[in-house]
Amino acid sequence: MASPRPVFTYTLLLLAIFVASTSLLEGCANIIPPLGGPRDTLPPRLMNADPRDSLRNFTGKKIVFTFDEYVLLDQVQENLVVSPTPKINPVVESHLRTVTVRIKDTLEPNTTYVIEFGKAIRDVNENNPIKNFRYIFSTGTYLDSMELSGKVFLAETGKTDSTLIVMLHRNLTDSAVTNERPRYYTKVDKEGNYTFKNIAPGTYALYALKDEGSTRRYLSNAQLFGFAPEPVQLNGQQQPVTLYVYAAPSEVKKPKTTTAAAAPKKKNEEEDKDRRLKYTLSLENNQQDVLKPLLIRFAAPLKEYDSTKIRFLDKKYAAITDYRLEWDTTNTILTLHYDWPVNEEYVLIAEKGMGADSLGKSQLRNDTLRFKTLKESDYGSIKFRFTNLDTTRKPVLQLVQSDKIMFSYPITNRELKIRRFKPAEFELRMLYDTNGNGKWDYGDFYKTRQQPERVQSISKKLVVKGNWDNEVDITL
Repeated sequence: MASPRPVFTYTLLLLAIFVASTSLLEGCANIIPPLGGPRDTLPPRLMNADPRDSLRNFTGKKIVFTFDEYVLLDQVQENLVVSPTPKINPVVESHLRTVTVRIKDTLEPNTTYVIEFGKAIRDVNENNPIKNFRYIFSTGTYLDSMELSGKVFLAETGKTDSTLIVMLHRNLTDSAVTNERPRYYTKVDKEGNYTFKNIAPGTYALYALKDEGSTRRYLSNAQLFGFAPEPVQLNGQQQPVTLYVYAAPSEVKKPKTTTAAAAPKKKNEEEDKDRRLKYTLSLENNQQDVLKPLLIRFAAPLKEYDSTKIRFLDKKYAAITDYRLEWDTTNTILTLHYDWPVNEEYVLIAEKGMGADSLGKSQLRNDTLRFKTLKESDYGSIKFRFTNLDTTRKPVLQLVQSDKIMFSYPITNRELKIRRFKPAEFELRMLYDTNGNGKWDYGDFYKTRQQPERVQSISKKLVVKGNWDNEVDITL
């Protein structure tokens, strides 16, 4: 009979199984570090300014700002605005929790100064900027309190541009905006707003411009520039002033005329054999848009042309007579004008001897080209309804793609109906055509002081659907 196994053997076995299981569980467990708090989105907070803000009888040359966390400076010269405009900008430095401004210019007596930092001061960890941080002091016994605000629009588009600045000049002569720095200036925000605060009372000329080279001067007709029709008087409550900036179109330089050298004779045999006149038609998938003329584009200017050898026919080869051919000034584009019906077939025949270009290539044989006009269902109709529209201002509706005016329609009443329109998407603008010439005209500051014609940007976009009666309500 076998002897019984000792009890402690089972106890040791159970203990070994427990230890092994515990080790296995610890090896398989995912160790999760403690989660951090939410991301810091708060900008640095000013703890102290030395000297204090809004100090009168200021005589110092250094200002120290202390914040509640480490800070850095970002594009300080681009963000910094000091008013009145100094001859020498102050030096701005950061160290740990402080920002120091060292004044290099001679301060004027009895003058209120404003230092605006824009978004230049940021925290080190998350790069959060302090927005609209400004510091004021006066070298006299009081702080100036006049204010002026308004908006700036691009006259040609009705949009805004946050890279513009607005300036106040004490010198009211026209030449001051070219020859002198402004007394005060401020920047335009993304909505086109500008604000002056703590300005000395007086009469000022008001301008807006694209500050090229940080000169704060109007130096070129190509600069975006705008001016108030009359000087503004800051002696009390001042109504907002809206400015419309424009740029005169740059002059097109005529190329110098030179005697062209004789072209070398071609040696390539394949090119010598290819003497056929090359041209293309403005068809899309061999279809003609009934809203446009047919364009025939030649690879080189034509020097010989016989209009009797272009035949325009219907699908039964019957001659069409009520059309018109027109050359452009370069002799490379021939336009066929015709009142196209929808969903019809046509034939265009370019006969042998129709023309020859400046490269010596000519029409060597008859070319027969067949095409079809688009169907009615390829187009949509548009009905515009206008409210709050003053037709005495000669409004012109502009349909815009990629900042290019594709179509424009003078508006004479509260509705505009367009029977056919190809599907597309457009931005909408309204030109107030003062002189009635159908196009936007820029301003003239020095000669006539004529303001630019104004264009209002319309927030609603136009999406034209094919085979659909599109209706658009526009409130201005």
